[in-house]
Amino acid sequence: MQPDNVFTGNWWRGQQGYDSYDWQLISPAWAVTIAAILTIGLYSLLYRENKFYRFVEHAFVGLAAGFSIYQIVAEVLYPKWYLPMVGRAGTDGMPIILSHWVWAALLPVGLLAFFVFSQKNAWLSRIPIGIIIGLWSGQQLNAFFNRYLPQLTDTARPIIPNEWTLASRDAPAGALPWPQALNNLIIVVAFIMVLSYFLYSFEQKNRVLQKSAIAGRWLLMVGFGVIFGTTMMTRFVLFIDRAYFLLVEWLKVGPPT
Repeated sequence: MQPDNVFTGNWWRGQQGYDSYDWQLISPAWAVTIAAILTIGLYSLLYRENKFYRFVEHAFVGLAAGFSIYQIVAEVLYPKWYLPMVGRAGTDGMPIILSHWVWAALLPVGLLAFFVFSQKNAWLSRIPIGIIIGLWSGQQLNAFFNRYLPQLTDTARPIIPNEWTLASRDAPAGALPWPQALNNLIIVVAFIMVLSYFLYSFEQKNRVLQKSAIAGRWLLMVGFGVIFGTTMMTRFVLFIDRAYFLLVEWLKVGPPT
């Protein structure tokens, strides 16, 4: 027979017990039902803009803001600012953290950001913003060298095979079979074509360069299409998860057991 769902009394009676949910203010049945109603409210935008969707959207943004504040306090301010400033004794297997009260100087610098709400002294809020942007710029320079330079050097691949056999795990070090050499050649040619598309310093009058730039543009479009497809697949994964929650976990729609 069909399993009990949200529209049957047995489902509600079976979901009233708290068991391991003693910390919750409401029963699991109401928690799942409220989550399902809010999910339907979000997807009501597919019909048209409505007040129910706006209410759910504002509730989600408010909860996300509150959770972000908790994350900032619990995972940033406390472990990365308060503990290094006051220190911690080595108890219960926890390592000793020496106190460095110089961290206290960050508090007034951070509080300067709140002067953005003052019309007279709003310029003070630019000080912490400038410090953050400066530190972030330095980190991004290091991230560029660690992320993109290895990719640039990886395009310089050997294209002349020294083994006319198929790839094998037992091949000696330095062996380059022809399938791998062919893959390397495709990567190098594609890189040169894409790079030729961005030669804007002079007019591209050479026919070979023009054809290479056109091919590079097509390769870019293929790459962007793959990125767009991956993004759409991510959205479908989220939709499938919510559909599974509504149909299986809430409505208990499924084959009879």
